Amino acid sequence: MDHGENNITVVDENGNEQLCEVLFTFDSEEFGKSYVLYYPVGAEESDDEEIEIHASAFTPTEDNEDGELMPIETDEEWDMIEEMLETFLAEQDEE
Repeated sequence: MDHGENNITVVDENGNEQLCEVLFTFDSEEFGKSYVLYYPVGAEESDDEEIEIHASAFTPTEDNEDGELMPIETDEEWDMIEEMLETFLAEQDEE
């Protein structure tokens, strides 16, 4: 995972690279991991469909320049991520 200001480059299982915008990141003491929520750059410009938001666990490097994305492994992690996303979106609606 390469970090830009608010962008990351995600490489899928086929080796294809996709530039994505970071929605937000957070740490979970419960699971001892960091998480990133992101979506493909340009997705917010399409009015006809909802933006597909992706989530991954990640391990940042010491210099915080790169990191490795890892899949979410448990239903408990997904539930926690969904709660964080709902809270984030509710706060955005208030602004």
